[in-house]
Amino acid sequence: MSANDGGLVLRSRQGRGVLAATILGSGMAMLDGTVVGVALPRIGSDLGAGLTALQWTVNAYTLSLAGLLLLGGSLGDHLGRRRVYVIGIVWFTIASIGCAVAPNVGVLIGMRLLQGVGAALLTPGSLAILEAVFRREDRAAAVGSWSGLGGIATAIGPVVGGVLVGVAPWGWRLIFLINIPLAVIVIWLAGRHIPETRDDEADPHYDVRGVLLAAAGLGLTVYALTEGASRQWPSVLVVLLVAGVVLLAGFVLVEARGRHPMMPLSLFRERQFTAANVVTFVVYGALGGALFLIPVQLQRVSGFTPVAAGSALLPVTVIMLLLSARAGRLATRIGPRVPMTVGPIAAGIGLVLLLRVDIDASYWADVLPAVIVFGLGLAATVAPLTATALASAPPRQVGIASAVNNDIARVAGLLAVAVLPGLAGITPVAYDRPSELSAGFHHAMLISSGLCVLGGLLALVLVAGREQSPVTPAQL
Repeated sequence: MSANDGGLVLRSRQGRGVLAATILGSGMAMLDGTVVGVALPRIGSDLGAGLTALQWTVNAYTLSLAGLLLLGGSLGDHLGRRRVYVIGIVWFTIASIGCAVAPNVGVLIGMRLLQGVGAALLTPGSLAILEAVFRREDRAAAVGSWSGLGGIATAIGPVVGGVLVGVAPWGWRLIFLINIPLAVIVIWLAGRHIPETRDDEADPHYDVRGVLLAAAGLGLTVYALTEGASRQWPSVLVVLLVAGVVLLAGFVLVEARGRHPMMPLSLFRERQFTAANVVTFVVYGALGGALFLIPVQLQRVSGFTPVAAGSALLPVTVIMLLLSARAGRLATRIGPRVPMTVGPIAAGIGLVLLLRVDIDASYWADVLPAVIVFGLGLAATVAPLTATALASAPPRQVGIASAVNNDIARVAGLLAVAVLPGLAGITPVAYDRPSELSAGFHHAMLISSGLCVLGGLLALVLVAGREQSPVTPAQL
């Protein structure tokens, strides 16, 4: 069966090829989102990079990805989903090679920025391809497989990064070069199995003003917030921060009044959708800041090897893979309010337990208990949160609703990495002093825990007891 006569059958040879191509391709972006974190201390040592440069190593990628994610989905609808997806894979891989051979941290940051552009092209395309090419009765199963198997890339990312950083002659550079063989396989599978599709009814216009305002506003805001802590907020950074906020406000106005918005604000008229995204912003901000600092603390303060630090959070992903679908089914039965309230609070308790992590910390006594509680909280939160955001959108806008929710989560993490270290007292000077770094880490965990608890309380107040429409666990 082909895409032209009702859709592909998931269990067919072509269907399995499509699924493999989309999982491997999106897995590349997921892998790079997690594998770099454990390599940051070694990157800093090899390239002479301080805290601010390491923040930009993370945020350059997230900034371009978040700023262009909605545009990437729109380009696929207009120009062909397979075409844009393959372009994204090629772009991402070339940028990855640039990261691997970067002679200094400035070049590395620039290549990470270009990596994010490639990820913005391929990430929305992978899910859109599944929705477009499979027959209706197989779409939920395809998305469920994509979600579950794609999560493995997130799980193994820190471990793979730790192994490569710790034992390979090229160290951290190999974490970028592993994308080359993956890209070759994806391009071959895409050419052989993925039929070209596009949305013939899509609006032919692009929201150019929205893209420019969002990218410029995010860029100026994140630059000012990242640099402000290390430079004691000179007046020029204050001006840039204000300019960034003004541009973001202009983006909202353009989306509200424009004829062809890439982020239709009509979605936010639905209270449940707005509530889910408010909780997403708060909770994912906490997660983004915490997950940036945990590998740094484990290696620079507690003396963990890169492999041990990369493996430290593996139980979180294992717990999520085992329990997320069950949490989704529970939310379908009782409504999302309870799990979205209890889950973030439990995750916050897990972050508080990380206050035990200090010099000479034991993984089994100090890290693992915190990680287990943290993972249980996330497992209770993520699936109901995603399901609520999708279920509260009109059926014809589920794709854009997913992209908006994804983008909000990434922007929250982006801002957290920029702000949290300085807010917690982790200055560039403190980064090189283990005792001061550890004190700042403890402050950061308290702040992140507070945000998780706030997210749970917001869910209790804002989220309705029942979803507006059912979402099957396979869609999570």
